[in-house]
Amino acid sequence: MGVLDKSLSVLGAVAARPRSLGELTAATGLSRATAHRLATALEVHGLLRRDPDGRFALGLHLVALGRAATDQFPLAEAAAPALAALRDATGESVQLYVADGDHRVCVAALESPHGLRTIVAVGAELPMDLGSAGRVLLGGTGRAGWVQTVEEREPGVASVSAPVHGPSGDVVAAVSVSGPVERMGRAPGRRHGSAVLDAAVAVGGALGGQPGTRSPAR
Repeated sequence: MGVLDKSLSVLGAVAARPRSLGELTAATGLSRATAHRLATALEVHGLLRRDPDGRFALGLHLVALGRAATDQFPLAEAAAPALAALRDATGESVQLYVADGDHRVCVAALESPHGLRTIVAVGAELPMDLGSAGRVLLGGTGRAGWVQTVEEREPGVASVSAPVHGPSGDVVAAVSVSGPVERMGRAPGRRHGSAVLDAAVAVGGALGGQPGTRSPAR
């Protein structure tokens, strides 16, 4: 378990950005010899690689593992039609997040067709206390059934999110639409709240969940 914990700390440090051996040692607190041994072992297995500057970077085998994990995650598959419909209806990027400890993880994402758009990679970990999706996963939707935020997590970005309810009625995920403030506006919920809520209800229905709460404005 000690070796596994240390290996994961190496992967976590490199996930933030490519690092030289010295930077990896400083980021993990491991000795230089241990960091080198673990990093080269992970490189052999394709979990790390060397970039053109010789720094350790995430390996391409992680891409295959990430795709396999997504394919085996039924929520992402169940949400796919609703997310596609939401992207087409709003013209903005859409995401599906689940809670993972103190963070939220993007398990599905579709990008806006616009050149200027929000990009969130599948597998990205974002804070729970910043952004509309995090607020939804923390249980704060209010009477409207959706949450909007403007430039809370990132300057120039607005988002609207709504909860996905599972079969037991618990919130199991958050559907989100995000984009530049210049298109979304300072009150993005007025424009996209109903569509986001409809998508969240559709995803919950695909999971056999409860129908959820529709916006009183509908």
